[in-house]
Amino acid sequence: MAAASGVVSFKPVSIFGDSSDRKFLPAQQCSPISVPIGSIQTRSYGGLQCRSRRLFASSGVRAQVAIVEQASFEAAQEVEAPVAIVTGASRGIGKAVALALGKAGCKVLVNYARSSNEAEEVAKEIESYGGQAITFGGDVSKEADVEAMIKTALDAWGTIDILVNNAGITRDTLLMRMKKSQWQEVIDLNLTGVFLCTQAAAKIMMKKRKGKIINIASVVGLVGNVGQANYSAAKAGVIGLTKTVAREYASRNINVNAVAPGFIASDMTSKLGEDIEKKILATIPLGRYGQPEEVAGLVEFLAVNPASNYITGQVFTIDGGMVM
Repeated sequence: MAAASGVVSFKPVSIFGDSSDRKFLPAQQCSPISVPIGSIQTRSYGGLQCRSRRLFASSGVRAQVAIVEQASFEAAQEVEAPVAIVTGASRGIGKAVALALGKAGCKVLVNYARSSNEAEEVAKEIESYGGQAITFGGDVSKEADVEAMIKTALDAWGTIDILVNNAGITRDTLLMRMKKSQWQEVIDLNLTGVFLCTQAAAKIMMKKRKGKIINIASVVGLVGNVGQANYSAAKAGVIGLTKTVAREYASRNINVNAVAPGFIASDMTSKLGEDIEKKILATIPLGRYGQPEEVAGLVEFLAVNPASNYITGQVFTIDGGMVM
């Protein structure tokens, strides 16, 4: 069953203040008066005195105008904030991406499979930046859950502008020992899940002729890795899917790209033995693991930066130089 819970924060913006700040004069009794700065003019109309007074010094007026302009900008931002769905966003790269997009002003749906408490924390952190977020529990390898997730975003915000396909699992073992269930689990979530989410979100994006889809692949999808036949096949499939979808939807102004991380610091890497870690780091020219925030920065660029609008169908490796 899919479940959604909202932790949405709305910030109404008052541009003109409340009604007690407004004063109206009968339009027919006062005509416009041109007043030099710093001067006062008075005209009398049948006992009604209309006064045009320069209330502020010129710098004060500029300050008032700036406040109104800023309020107008904030109101526009509130209306126009992009809506983003990030799958597998309760931890790791997905969490970093959700937070980065929230900081960038997006309204974020934080998808999770089992880690509901962690997902709620991500949403609350986005709220703390003044953003809006909702959480959604669902398995993106299941079509019904994907449809419910899309509906949740539409019911909350009316559209979808950005999709980040990040959800994934590993079931590592050598091919000779790999069970079909281990193969299928990884393919279903890491590849079929991307297909289902992309197809569903693209329907919304097509109608508005605008959208950004970013798929989290892996360098393993480019070069393979011992003990990861299932994962390598799924990520290679994501790369091929990315390029095909980019071609199919380019005429609808939908950009589709993939990000292929290398070794990124995580709970898993922190548990590796010293000898294994040395061997891994020896394969990385920069000599260190990447950070989730570094991957998130690249995803944010592709999702919201106007400089990315002419980029589609590309695979960006972020791996410290492993794949050159």
